[in-house]
Amino acid sequence: MEPLSLSTTIAKPREEVFEYLADVANHEEFSDHCMVDWHLTREDSYGRGAGARFRVKSRFDRFSYGDITLAEVTPPERILATGRCGRFNRIHTRSTWTLEDDGPGRTTVTFETQSTPVLKSDELMEKFLRVRAATSRCHTRALQRLRSILESGDGRGGHPTVAGGARKPASGFRL
Repeated sequence: MEPLSLSTTIAKPREEVFEYLADVANHEEFSDHCMVDWHLTREDSYGRGAGARFRVKSRFDRFSYGDITLAEVTPPERILATGRCGRFNRIHTRSTWTLEDDGPGRTTVTFETQSTPVLKSDELMEKFLRVRAATSRCHTRALQRLRSILESGDGRGGHPTVAGGARKPASGFRL
């Protein structure tokens, strides 16, 4: 999929918006309308290396799971997330949030995303499923919800769980 760029202006300081976006656990709140079943890939959900796995709500798509990992976190201006999706996780994805000051207490958030199919069959499936149009709808609404959550606290969703089992050995286990 060719790069897709969307933007919105949020009435909050850039540092506050950055802190919210740098925590992967917050991403479910504003994108749970099109990406569900979120699970963190590690306990620490903030900063470089933090990641999550999710399922994209997509019609006719049997391979709808994807993941993201924050690869670069440059406070307070840029967050780069890389990931994989599709059959056997062979489609590479790259998403970037760029934050710019837009006057006192205002931030312009630009979201860019693209996917790189490895095989011709993956490319044909992207066209058949109209992935670009679906991605545009999903992330346009996600940016609107992000703005609503940060400005007024409306529309808050759930937070993901950590994938895997118990984190402390023998926690809650009695003989």
